[in-house]
Amino acid sequence: MDKKKLAVITGADGGMGTEITRAVARAGYRVVMACYNPAKAEVRRRMLVEETANADIEVRGIDLASLESVAAFANRLLEQGERISLLMNNAGTMETGLHITNDGLERTVSVNYVGPYLLTRKLLPLMGEGSRVVNMVSCTYAIGKLDFPDFFLRGKKGAFWRIPIYSNTKLALTLFTIDLARRVKERGIVVNAADPGIVSTDIITMHMWFDPLTDILFRPFIRTPRKGAATAISLLLDEEAGQRTGTLNVSCRPKHLSDKYLHHWQMGELWNRTEIVVEKWL
Repeated sequence: MDKKKLAVITGADGGMGTEITRAVARAGYRVVMACYNPAKAEVRRRMLVEETANADIEVRGIDLASLESVAAFANRLLEQGERISLLMNNAGTMETGLHITNDGLERTVSVNYVGPYLLTRKLLPLMGEGSRVVNMVSCTYAIGKLDFPDFFLRGKKGAFWRIPIYSNTKLALTLFTIDLARRVKERGIVVNAADPGIVSTDIITMHMWFDPLTDILFRPFIRTPRKGAATAISLLLDEEAGQRTGTLNVSCRPKHLSDKYLHHWQMGELWNRTEIVVEKWL
C-alpha cells in the first residue's frame, strides 16, 4: 500500500486552519498540524480524526515568534526525510501592542512573515515536482509599505499601529510568494497566495474598547472560516490550481496583479534582508 502524501499546515487548529486541515485530511493526506498550543490543538485533532476517518493527523508544536522553534520544527522533518507535498502557511497574528521577540523582531512580523519564510526555506529540500506551497495573505497588502530596517524591528516607521504593521507583513508575504515561485519553478514546485477576504476569526478581535461594536456591526456580513478557507483549499487540492504559480488568488480565482507587485522595486531587497535575518538557522 502506498504511503500517504504529507501535508504541513501552520495554525491548523484555528478557524480557517481547521477547515483546511479537514479538507486535506479528507483528501487522504497525512497531516502535520503545526500549532502554537499543542494541548489545545490535540482536542481539535481528535475531532478531525473522527470527522474525516483519517487517523494520520499529528500535532507538533511550533512558535513562529521564535526562529529557534521554527528551525527545530523544520529540522525534525528534515531528519525524517519524508517528501512534503503540501505546505500551508496559514498561521497569523495581529498584535495589539509592541512586542519584540528574542530574535529582535516585532512579533507580528515574525509570526506573519519571517517565521513562514524560514519554515518554507528550510523545507524546500523536501519538496519537488508537484509540491505546493500556499501562503495566506490579505487584501491589506495593497496598503502595505516596507521601510527598512524598521519593518523587521518595529513593523513600521514611527509609533506602533497594528493595522499598518499587519498590512506590511501581508505585503512582504505576497512579495515572497511571487519571488519564491520564480526561484523554484524549474523544480516543479508551485507557490501561490490565498486572500481569504475578511473572515470571522479571533484575529479580528483585538481586545479594544470598540470590539463589541465591531462585532455587532460587521461580523454578520463577513465570511465564515469555511468560506475564507475555500481559496487556500482550492490552491492546495484542485488540479487546475496546480498548473499556475506565483499568483494571488481571491474567491478561488487568480487575481490580476499589476507590475507594481510582480516587479516590486523592493522585492530583491526584501529577500536579501530576510536571508540575513534567518541565516543563522538555515
